[in-house]
Amino acid sequence: MSRPAYWTNAVTEIVVGDGARLDYHRVQRESDRAYHVAATQSHQGRDSTLNLHFVAFGGKLARHDIGAVMAGPGGTLILNGLYLLAGQQHADHHTTIDHAADHCQSHEYFNGVLDEKSRGVFTGRIIVRPGAQKTDSKQTNNNLLLSTDAHADSQPQLEIYADDVKCTHGSTVGPLDPRALFYLCSRGIGEHEARRLLTYGFAAEILGRMDVASLRLQLDAIVRGRLAEQ
Repeated sequence: MSRPAYWTNAVTEIVVGDGARLDYHRVQRESDRAYHVAATQSHQGRDSTLNLHFVAFGGKLARHDIGAVMAGPGGTLILNGLYLLAGQQHADHHTTIDHAADHCQSHEYFNGVLDEKSRGVFTGRIIVRPGAQKTDSKQTNNNLLLSTDAHADSQPQLEIYADDVKCTHGSTVGPLDPRALFYLCSRGIGEHEARRLLTYGFAAEILGRMDVASLRLQLDAIVRGRLAEQ
């Protein structure tokens, strides 16, 4: 008997006060028939630090809207994300980082691994408000396509209304590097194992940024298990 379809709606609000620090991890492992809609909103005060880590494995259709407001000067935001999709899974990630105060920095890294007929959508928006001088913001979204039927849409966006800032963004979509694959195969590693190793290394770029070792090891095992099934 197949598992029934269901819908999940999750909302998280995070407030980090002046001088405070918070590390937040969120793992989504719904069934392959689930519809998952989530929203995470954060608000940071002066000289605060917020580390956000999001990992998505499941769901037939999953969407996560992430909004971060850097309201106080001197704040630091780290936003890491990984989505690992297969079959006909569809996952959307829409992020907005709002630099509303000066001397803040944000670093955003999202990696997606897409196999079979899955689809991933990433929209990343960085806003630098007037007066938010000395902003330092970086945004990167990389997508690895393991199948010719997999599809990834990536839309990094910058909206800058201040003139003394440093902001960069970029995205990539493509298959495994054939030169790296050839190198491993030339060292006696089979092609299937070489593909698995390269794919794992791509996902591990994000997992390695997590400071909670016990959770990182659990997610590492899940990723290895998923890749072993391919």
